[in-house]
Amino acid sequence: MKLMREWRTIPWRKLERKVFKLQTRIFKASHRGDVKAVRRLQKTLIRSWSAKSLAVRRVSQDNQGKRTAGVDGIKSLTPEQRLELVSQLRLLGRAKPTRRVWIPKPGGKAEKRPLGIPTLADRALQALVKLALEPEWEARFEANSYGFRPGRGCHDAIEAIYNGILLKAKYVLDADISKCFDQIDQDALLAKINTFATLRRQIRAWLKSGVWDQGQWFATTTGTPQGGVLSPLLANIALHGMETLIKQAFPKTWDAQMKGHIQPPHLIRYADDFVVFHADLTIVQQCQQILVEWLAQMGLTLHPEKTRITHTLHPHEGHIGFDFLGFTVRQFPAGKHHTAHNAYGTPLGFKTLIQPSRTSIQRHQQKLKQILQRHQAATQSQLIDALNPVIIGWSNYFSTGVSSHAYQGLDNWLYIQLKNWATHRHPRKSQHWIAHRYWLIDRDEGWTFAASTPEGIQRLARHSHTAIQRHIKVQGQRSVFDADWIYWSTRMGRHPQVNQRVARLLKRQQGKCAVCHLFFKDRDLLEIDHFIPRAQGGKDEINNLQLLHRHCHDVKSANDSR
Repeated sequence: MKLMREWRTIPWRKLERKVFKLQTRIFKASHRGDVKAVRRLQKTLIRSWSAKSLAVRRVSQDNQGKRTAGVDGIKSLTPEQRLELVSQLRLLGRAKPTRRVWIPKPGGKAEKRPLGIPTLADRALQALVKLALEPEWEARFEANSYGFRPGRGCHDAIEAIYNGILLKAKYVLDADISKCFDQIDQDALLAKINTFATLRRQIRAWLKSGVWDQGQWFATTTGTPQGGVLSPLLANIALHGMETLIKQAFPKTWDAQMKGHIQPPHLIRYADDFVVFHADLTIVQQCQQILVEWLAQMGLTLHPEKTRITHTLHPHEGHIGFDFLGFTVRQFPAGKHHTAHNAYGTPLGFKTLIQPSRTSIQRHQQKLKQILQRHQAATQSQLIDALNPVIIGWSNYFSTGVSSHAYQGLDNWLYIQLKNWATHRHPRKSQHWIAHRYWLIDRDEGWTFAASTPEGIQRLARHSHTAIQRHIKVQGQRSVFDADWIYWSTRMGRHPQVNQRVARLLKRQQGKCAVCHLFFKDRDLLEIDHFIPRAQGGKDEINNLQLLHRHCHDVKSANDSR
């Protein structure tokens, strides 16, 4: 019981702050090119009990795949076993084989994707290595790399694409790397990582550990197994340099005839999917050839069926626009849509729209259909419980695009499916009875699918009730390890070095003081204020709190006391 109490009473917040300070120092040393300091700090972090504890917690408690066993059959750990694993984590240069698991690819296709599941011990050690390796490479990664990076995501990549084509129609190389995780040249990857010898041997052991598939061992001579904690970071390292390569091949030049600069192509990458766009078709074609040759050095090739050149406004080889991360990106000529204008008010003659792709909508409909089919005999309340997370999650993801039309269409489609579901349950009842039984017509809420529960009325979420709000892209080469806690708390609502209430308030107030409405800056003194003072009965709850500059707080307190 003592070990159990020890694990459960670990001051995690204190450990996170301690490890984050080390990561910030690694980031800064890497940013200034101090390799010796980077290696020294990484070794300190890997030996740290705090970092080892966080690594074990991640794979045994935090990770959604924590119940997936490796070749040793261990799915979970007791508190005593977690503490024991913390004491055993070492870079020994050995690794057990991964266990092959096949999962279906998105879209309901027969094709499956192979995962390599390491043992829990190897996962914990990989999580520890990632804590040390990630800040070093975050200082190096390019500005337009967005996949599998802390503080960056799909919506940042989409917003970067929008900014790149907003004022001019362009040709686009829409590319996909074929079997990226499986085909990476391991020796080229290890040479690129260029870390200290002990860590290099450990990473090599993971890459060469082999895989067990249906009771048979297979060697892994290429690639990094999907399913490992470290694999996404290793893939990002392998693909690092693509954006720099393009900029060096096509530098910014002055065109005397046009009396303006010729901009280099834009490359935006999310994991192994990337796009390159430029107004000149020849330049885009040259970019494709340059990237093919560069990827070959890492043992990679472009997928022939998923790689094509298209145009954002006009038909090119039978296509207009492209799909990326579930969105369709294209431009429409003025007519059906109002034309966009540049910064000087000049009409551009087209409108750029980023909407949910047809494939994304169809996959979402298929998922909703499957839920309805599985809940034919369930209660209405159980059906709503199953549908709501899917509807809300999908709608929130696409809420940064032009999605209102898609939302309305999905709500209309779902109404028909729910009507069929209800009719199937009551084949002898009239449509009038079914409508009043399952929808809130009697309560003046129209066609709101809802159930009566002991807690009250339980309503089905609607896609169209999701507010459309444009995403603000992450700035340039910003990283969560740059120690700008005001910026990252404002974006994410959390930060290891900031009180949780302060971080939430920063995000809610969008980084501005609630009194003077100026942005908070580094080294500003921030204080939490109560809308209704506690002396007047105000509660110490987040809805009664606001974040102010200290001088603004002094003025407000003086006015409140009058």
